Amino acid sequence: MTDKKNISELVAAGLAKRYRREKMFRFWGILSIVFSVLCLVVLFTDIITKGSGAFQQTYIQIDITYDPDILELYDPLDGKQFALANFDGVIRQSLQQRFPDVQGRRDKRELKKLVSLDAAFVVAERLKDQPSLLGKSESLWVLADDDIDTYYKSLDDREGPFTGRTTEKTQGWVQELVDRGEIELRFNREFFVRGDSREPELAGIWGAVKGSFFTLLVTLVLSFPIGVAAALYLEEFAPKNKWTDLIEVNINNLAAVPSIIFGLLGLAIFINFFQMPRSVPLLGGLVLTLMTLPTIIISSRAAIKAVPPSIREAAWGIGASPMQVALHHVLPLAMPGMLTGSIIGMAQALGETAPLLMIGMVAFIVDTPSSITDPATVLPVQIFLWSDSPERAFVEKTSAAIMVLLGFLIIMNTLAVWLRKRLEKRW
Repeated sequence: MTDKKNISELVAAGLAKRYRREKMFRFWGILSIVFSVLCLVVLFTDIITKGSGAFQQTYIQIDITYDPDILELYDPLDGKQFALANFDGVIRQSLQQRFPDVQGRRDKRELKKLVSLDAAFVVAERLKDQPSLLGKSESLWVLADDDIDTYYKSLDDREGPFTGRTTEKTQGWVQELVDRGEIELRFNREFFVRGDSREPELAGIWGAVKGSFFTLLVTLVLSFPIGVAAALYLEEFAPKNKWTDLIEVNINNLAAVPSIIFGLLGLAIFINFFQMPRSVPLLGGLVLTLMTLPTIIISSRAAIKAVPPSIREAAWGIGASPMQVALHHVLPLAMPGMLTGSIIGMAQALGETAPLLMIGMVAFIVDTPSSITDPATVLPVQIFLWSDSPERAFVEKTSAAIMVLLGFLIIMNTLAVWLRKRLEKRW
């Protein structure tokens, strides 16, 4: 009787100890999840807080008089005269008429810095589109300089406005514009339709987005068929021997190789050996193809293995050849998993920077590319370049570009999950 009682006590003590351990394990697991979520919340909050301002841009209203004498333009249809016209002069005249108390060359130069360099191009485009404006006046809203933009956006900050490189005189002029309602924030459409620029208020992501698109297009066209064909051969046709085992081990190892190694490989083979031009989407796509192939092959092989053997046996039973079994039965059933793995591989390629830096896609590219052989940059590299710029306005641009990149990555991963749920078959 005593022995049974001792055994019961031991069992109860063991159960209590095990339950305590399970509770502690569950507690630490929940704590880890909460900590991870909090880190993500802090990260996203910081990015959104810093980058949301980039989706708005400061505009200033100025009254432009298209004076032929100041412009030195008497025939707006004459291309040579138009190319040499003094559009900066009419902008200076407009600002000086708006602030007649400004005297001295230094103050006048500082006054001109209220508006962006793009203002002259806006005036030129207006006159080019409507030559009848010559000799007339109109009001235009033009981009403010990046320092004015940063200062105006921070006027309502609790810590006070960020003055930066603005002087007390400049701040007074901005206050006059605020009082008259001649300065306002508008949606920053330019951020989405322009290429890169050394002027923060003119810099946009369109060139980088197109570069990323062309680069991923080359990557997808090359990596998907090659990866699927390699996976199909290894699973359905390759003999099981030490050579195929060696190939499988190397494919798995390549999936864990740091991405910068693929950049060095691309530098050695495609640039030094094949003499391909630097900083083009074709070269970037080839390098990213090498990087994503192991991921696509591994995911495609897993999808092929998930197809039940009974499918193959039934096809063989009715006289199908091994090629017909693989292409007509196995491949269609494994395609959802292959597509999911390919999209995840493309998402990984979209966020890569290191291999593209090694092949020269870090160049300052103003024009947007129109083909896979035009000089271009990609969105992660554009973010890298802006983050290294000293101007305060580029902080907003950097965070906003990160938000756009994260949006693309979330869409691609959501699409992969949706395809898996929508197309997968349960056996």
